[in-house]
Amino acid sequence: MSDLLYSEEEEALRAAVRDLLTDHCDTASVLARAESDAPHDPALWKTLADGMGLAGLLVPEDRGGQGATHREAAVVLEELGRAVAPVPYLTSAVVATEALLACADGGDLLDGLASGRVIGALAVGLHTAPGAAYATVRADGSVLHGELAGIADAAVADVLLVPADDGGLYAVTADVVTVTPQTSLDLTRPLARVTLDAAPGRRVGDAGPAVRRALRAGAGLLASEQLGAAEWALTETVRYLKDRKQFNRPVGGFQALKHRLAQLWLEVVSLRAAARAAADALATGEDTDVSVAVAQAYAAPVAVRAAEEALQLHGGIGMTWEHPVHLRLKRAKADSIAYGTAGAHREALAELVDLRAP
Repeated sequence: MSDLLYSEEEEALRAAVRDLLTDHCDTASVLARAESDAPHDPALWKTLADGMGLAGLLVPEDRGGQGATHREAAVVLEELGRAVAPVPYLTSAVVATEALLACADGGDLLDGLASGRVIGALAVGLHTAPGAAYATVRADGSVLHGELAGIADAAVADVLLVPADDGGLYAVTADVVTVTPQTSLDLTRPLARVTLDAAPGRRVGDAGPAVRRALRAGAGLLASEQLGAAEWALTETVRYLKDRKQFNRPVGGFQALKHRLAQLWLEVVSLRAAARAAADALATGEDTDVSVAVAQAYAAPVAVRAAEEALQLHGGIGMTWEHPVHLRLKRAKADSIAYGTAGAHREALAELVDLRAP
């Protein structure tokens, strides 16, 4: 097992991303976008992808990327989760990119994704766990027919990677499909229905291994996004309880609340360990399936609880639309079924370590 502590380079990367998000992704702007028809922030995405080169972290240098690892991508996702940044980083720079890395004929597309000039989306429902069955469309030669639902960030994708019933993964440009928004709890990561009516596609590889690889990386690195949101919830709640006074003393001084915060701190620290282990396993290829299943089995309940505790412990102000805690709660709830539920990952883990239920 590698050293799971953050390296100096990873901490420097975190500081740079956090500074950028502090300046360009404040709560008021995220809320304003969430209430509009265009929740994504293209200017922020351009800065992250083009200015900082973060879209190509997982792409080898000889294929146009940065040649970094999942550990660095995890640090970026922690900060994006902390800010609930409305950018398609997980869906394009991780999931779609990993799918293309498993394909033989996606080199030109990979260049575009690595530079951030092209946004990609894997046309598999966001709820799909690694290894689970997924919907496909009908392939008639290189022409595709069908409908796929629950596709995250399809609204901003330039190219969709579509699995077909012939076992192929097809690259389809967004201008030949119909994207219909679906109601989503998380306003910062919208879902959509994608309809292909005789849409021309280009086969880039085999869908089976590409989708499995992409969803495994998505599930593993999602834990880092959940960690970022949970840490924000804990930090902001502690800060508020130090300032808020009741009976002429800080609310945080009451023992019952101290116990709740201490318990939450323990859970968040454990989540950090699980998320780091998953990112490291993805980077090294050691015990990857087990580490990803452990991280996702643990991450969702902790992230949701952290956001719920933040909401309650902020009292009346936490229940208002203007307070940013609801953005984290919705993201945590939506993430709790993304790339498989905690229960699905526990079942997968039981199979992997040969401890099935009787």
